[in-house]
Amino acid sequence: QVQLAESGGGLVQPGGSLRLSCVASGSIFSPNVMGWYRQAPGKEREFVAAIRSGGTTNYADSVKGRFTISRDNAKNTVFLQMSSLKPEDTAVYYCKVGPAILMTTADYWGQGTQVTVSS
Repeated sequence: QVQLAESGGGLVQPGGSLRLSCVASGSIFSPNVMGWYRQAPGKEREFVAAIRSGGTTNYADSVKGRFTISRDNAKNTVFLQMSSLKPEDTAVYYCKVGPAILMTTADYWGQGTQVTVSS
């Protein structure tokens, strides 16, 4: 079993920055993909960014150039640095660890952290 704990969400003005963190604990398999998804009210959960154990990254087009994902394998932690935030980035952000970038039945999820971008 794997447990994920996110932190770092909050309220920020448009154009501002936030850094999300997610610590994984338990029986973590390797290699793996750690990533972030988000879900806005009334919308489907969508992919934001992912990083493989070896460091390869993928981003949704909507966040390219604004968000940076990184990980510390020794601490089983993944980060999401978010800059130039827009109101449309408002959502609950979920951390995921799994065997692939896309959602699978083998994934583990955190409980989510709220990010609100508003003036």
